[in-house]
Amino acid sequence: MPIGLIILLLLIGLPLVEITVFIQVGSEIGALWTILLTVATAIAGSLMLRIQGLTLLTRMRGEMDRGEVPGADLVEGALMVVASILLLIPGFVTDAFGLLLFVPPVRRIIAGQVIRNARVTVVRAEAQRRGGGAGVVDLDADDWETKDGGAGRRGPSSGGSSPWISDGRNPDGRNPGGNREPD
Repeated sequence: MPIGLIILLLLIGLPLVEITVFIQVGSEIGALWTILLTVATAIAGSLMLRIQGLTLLTRMRGEMDRGEVPGADLVEGALMVVASILLLIPGFVTDAFGLLLFVPPVRRIIAGQVIRNARVTVVRAEAQRRGGGAGVVDLDADDWETKDGGAGRRGPSSGGSSPWISDGRNPDGRNPGGNREPD
């Protein structure tokens, strides 16, 4: 079955199932208790999401800092976050799945399936230095010209306004020694 069809069925089917179950529970325990139960599970899901989310991020950072690929503990932590989110969603069916994910043996079975079917790619990047050694500028012969006793100047004339044209001062007007000359 294509994933798009599965998602479509979930988007249409899940709300219909949730509404049906909500009406049945409401007729059994009353509307007020049904609403209170829905609000209570949403609050519990919110608290669990905050606690489990921070724990998961701390665990993930620790494993990454040690150079380890996140393993079963991380997948189980992620499933705890999913369980918390399911509790946040109003409805008894999603609450049931969320509570089921809080059961450790169920979580381990699902985590095992996820790890078995997951493909992990580790990417490491390093900055590389381009060009020659330190302080070497590679210019072609037509990129520079020599004037006035060897002081290099770039451009068609010595009167250009480019900050790269040297008249013995830095572009901000200071002498190379650091003192600013009066204008």
